[in-house]
Amino acid sequence: MGFFKNLFGGGEAKTPALDAVYAPVAGEAVPISEVSDPTFGEEILGKGIAFRPAEGKVFAPCDASVDLMFDTGHAVSLVADFGAEILIHVGLDTVNLKGEHFTIHAKTGDKVKKGDLLIEFDVAAISAAGYDVITPLVICNTPDYTTVNVHTGPVAPGDLVLELGK
Repeated sequence: MGFFKNLFGGGEAKTPALDAVYAPVAGEAVPISEVSDPTFGEEILGKGIAFRPAEGKVFAPCDASVDLMFDTGHAVSLVADFGAEILIHVGLDTVNLKGEHFTIHAKTGDKVKKGDLLIEFDVAAISAAGYDVITPLVICNTPDYTTVNVHTGPVAPGDLVLELGK
C-alpha cells in the first residue's frame, strides 16, 4: 500500500505552518473593529487584534527585533523573526501624554524574545487623564499573508492571539 500511496500522492495533504503571535498584555482580546480610531478599527494599517489591558505591562508577542521604540513609550514597532511587521500601540492618542505614565524597557535595535518586558504603563493614570487604554496590535505587512486567524477572549501574556499564513 505504501508504494501506491507514494506513487500517486495519496494520504493527508500537508497544510502550511502558521506563524504565531502571542498576547503582549493580560486582559481581554477583542476584534480590532472595536477600536474607535479608524486608523486601527478600519484596518488602515493592517489586520490585527486589540486588547483591553488588565495590567500595565507590554511583553514581546514573539521573538523579534525592536524596529522602533517610540520615545514616549506609547508604542513599539517590531519585526518578528518570521517576518511579520508588528505595531503595538498602548491606548488611543496617548502620544499626547509625552511619555508620562510610561516606562520603556527595550530600545530600538534590541533583539527580544517572546515574553520579554517592553513597556510598563499606568492604566489608571492614563484612564484618569481621559485616554482610552485599548491596545491595538497590528500586522503592518498584512498583504504578505493569505491567512490571518484571530483568537479573542480573556488572555494572559503568551496566549496565542494571531496565526499568520503565507
